[in-house]
Amino acid sequence: MLNLSLGPILWFWSRQSVFEFYGEAADWPVDTIYLGEAVCSRRRELKPDDWLGLARELAQCGKKVVLSSLTLVESEADLRTLRKLCSQQEFLVEANDQSAVNLAIRHELPFVTGPAMNIYNTATLRVLANRGLQGWCLPVELSRDTLQCLLEELEQEGLDLPVEVFSWGFLPLAWSSRCFTARHYNLPKDNCEFRCLQHPDGLALRSREAQELFRINGISTLSGARYDLMRQLPDMAEMGVSTVRLSPEHQGMAEVVARFDQVRRGQVPPSDPLALVEAPPCDGYWYGRPGMELRG
Repeated sequence: MLNLSLGPILWFWSRQSVFEFYGEAADWPVDTIYLGEAVCSRRRELKPDDWLGLARELAQCGKKVVLSSLTLVESEADLRTLRKLCSQQEFLVEANDQSAVNLAIRHELPFVTGPAMNIYNTATLRVLANRGLQGWCLPVELSRDTLQCLLEELEQEGLDLPVEVFSWGFLPLAWSSRCFTARHYNLPKDNCEFRCLQHPDGLALRSREAQELFRINGISTLSGARYDLMRQLPDMAEMGVSTVRLSPEHQGMAEVVARFDQVRRGQVPPSDPLALVEAPPCDGYWYGRPGMELRG
């Protein structure tokens, strides 16, 4: 049976909101929970020790916990935090940047890779597996057919590397050293007044035709449409996918997790896309099409 995971929170939420979210998630039927700040180092509502404390609490509740690294490491301060993350020995690390991979290898810490890592072939997976890789998340822009080919090649080479597929949420597409949210408010990045807190599910960016193209989230840009592969779960299970990843949103995640859990157990058939906030569904990348399209 497919495993369910909760990816790291990609948005900037208050400290209280984060603790409340994971307090509820402890009782949800998810197998793995990713913790940590993966987007912006200025988001310091929770310190590294806070994340470790949460990780221990969730582990006691029977969850597998993975600590996520930043996707864009920009400064020596970022590196210091990353060194601390990779020097602990309690939990796996999700490497979202090559510097995290290097530090995990240096500390002989087993690691997995997140969807931001550019893993497009089995040669890369073979190299990383020899250095401690224990699982990988398919880059969001890759298709089902590409994944099928990769899984077949891994099987031929005798490599047992569990694969995870980002299956629900706004797709993280790009990162920049500039902060788009601060720019929106005509503020400098270093004095952004933490305006991301006002947008717990990002800031919608629409075209002149009112089509929601992207979501601005500090230094990151996400899809305007919500990726939803719930109806593809039976196919993923048959292919040999290990885990499907659900990306946290500010509201409605208990319903999302419950529905995915029912589908993976075969208790209900895959249904129409869930609707939490005003955002169109999409699944184009899965079919090798433009990401914003909906085919499923």
